[in-house]
Amino acid sequence: MIRVGLLGSGFISDTYADALQDVRNAEIVANYSRDLARAEAFAAKWGPIARQYDSIEQLCADPEVDLVVIALPNEAHVEAVRIAAAAGKGIVCTKPLARTGAEAAEILRIVTEAGVWHGYAESSVFSPNIAKAHQMVAAGAIGDVLTMRAREAHSGPHAPHFWDAETAGGGALLDMGCHTVESARHFFGKHNPVTEVFAWGATMVHGDKTSGEDTAIALLKFAGGQLAQIESSWIEKGGMQLRHELVGSAGRIVTDTSQTPVWGFIENPAGYLVEKADADTGWVYPVPEEARAYGFSQEMRHFVDRFAAGEEPIETFDDGFVVNCILDACYASMKSGVWETVSVER
Repeated sequence: MIRVGLLGSGFISDTYADALQDVRNAEIVANYSRDLARAEAFAAKWGPIARQYDSIEQLCADPEVDLVVIALPNEAHVEAVRIAAAAGKGIVCTKPLARTGAEAAEILRIVTEAGVWHGYAESSVFSPNIAKAHQMVAAGAIGDVLTMRAREAHSGPHAPHFWDAETAGGGALLDMGCHTVESARHFFGKHNPVTEVFAWGATMVHGDKTSGEDTAIALLKFAGGQLAQIESSWIEKGGMQLRHELVGSAGRIVTDTSQTPVWGFIENPAGYLVEKADADTGWVYPVPEEARAYGFSQEMRHFVDRFAAGEEPIETFDDGFVVNCILDACYASMKSGVWETVSVER
């Protein structure tokens, strides 16, 4: 049994706690929140969880904790990794790994020097739809993959800290583009680096909430000549949109994680329907078992199994670092208006 210490008490912490219920060889034994009352409420919701802390240091010093899962705001990742690594714990960190490539390089340096196991919690590559599409691509179903278009859109973040672009590190592109950038790397091959990017972003709707972009589009050019187009939006009403379109020399594959077998028209609210639903009556499209549909259960199972076996997971902090470097180049392109070279210098 792998004993997990979970840092955080917000939306993504809830999602990870739900996902870990599906992992037969993992147990949450400790959880943290800056507010101890929130930590206790979280434990009551997802428990039994043996111990609650309002200090990251104390949780990481707990000898009963094997693996620390970081579900904290972007600006807290470096320090949380530093504390967990100093305690010799294995670490899983939510996306994005950091706010910038420089911060991600520091995180990678910390875990490398400490010699601790690390996993980058990029859920998109673990979602059932993407996993099946990747299996088909790997089998040669559409020949050589040539282009990809990926889109993630909703009406805006849950937590207020995401709206603060200066503190969070960016807007919609950092928040959501990190998913689609890694999807592109997943399909085109991590041996095939992104060399250049071109990006556009603007604040079209939420200027009263954020100084960051609420809409962005980026083109990623790969060394092998392939092209990915990624779209990130905080301005779309009606629930989460998650779509991938892959074109190859022998066919195409489309995935749409926002599609659901349950839909209908309702006049009376029925409770929680789906993340970012925006309305609880009228035409509704609830997503059953969101933690599984979006890949959170699968990624946690993968991380726990690989950690237990002492094996490297398919998503590590190295991947998170590269994603941050690609996004840095995208933000540079937004400012310059020209193609920018991607640098992965540490």
